[in-house]
Amino acid sequence: MAASPKVWFITGVSTGFGESLANYALNQGDQVVATFRKSEQAEVFSQKANGRAHGVIADVTDEQQVKEAVQTAINVFGRIDVVVNNAGYGSLGSIEEIDDAEVQRQFDVNVFGPLRVLRAVLPHLREQKSGHVLNITSIGGLKTFPGVGVYNASKFALEAIGESLAQQVAPLGIKVTNIEPSGFRTDWAGRSASYVDTAIEDYRSTVGENLKGIQSYSGKQPGDPERAAKAMYDVVNQENPPLHLPLGKAAVKGARDKFTNLVKELESVAEVGNAADFPEGE
Repeated sequence: MAASPKVWFITGVSTGFGESLANYALNQGDQVVATFRKSEQAEVFSQKANGRAHGVIADVTDEQQVKEAVQTAINVFGRIDVVVNNAGYGSLGSIEEIDDAEVQRQFDVNVFGPLRVLRAVLPHLREQKSGHVLNITSIGGLKTFPGVGVYNASKFALEAIGESLAQQVAPLGIKVTNIEPSGFRTDWAGRSASYVDTAIEDYRSTVGENLKGIQSYSGKQPGDPERAAKAMYDVVNQENPPLHLPLGKAAVKGARDKFTNLVKELESVAEVGNAADFPEGE
């Protein structure tokens, strides 16, 4: 028997993964509530798919807009089956050169934004005892790079939120998957990103060179957003979906290298770490 159509709630659908995933889900016959920051974009989206698409205005930094968007989804389609925390951007530059205001903005969008969505949607998922949360983090949520430290920090935080949430809601029938892409042909490294020029000479060979590489790579990344959308769609239809899903060869290799090296380092310091406890029996 064919699965019933799902209702998706996806943030940040104007471009990138959000746009690709929303369109893919609609093409599979599902219903999608998509958030935008511009009313004209929401109106255009709502004209798609003979009533199965509904665009709403919601900036994830605005708690009231998020609450209203979630309630609209419930009012229009009666339930929410899949929540996709996709809205976000990259703040790039050396840790020393990005000011407090930009760091706060990065966390407001990439961390507090998903938290606002979760607080709004979890009561509904708990009531229906089902649902699947996809957090679009990044390979940068597992592995760091020079010049990406503030972005890394925001995605590390979202990774932790997803891992803890998975343990919290598993007994309620709710699933969580952290999606960890590497380089894909989205606007992430282009107009969506915030760059702080590397003015400190000491960082030119690390931060400066990496940021040049990121900018020159924009539009040439090996990752295909359409194939990523299919992978994300497929994972929500698995009976036992993974908690982590790296997307792209660089993400799979980066995650493997990170944890292989971490285990090696752990073994080299295990004796020192173990010795910090009181002796057994004391």
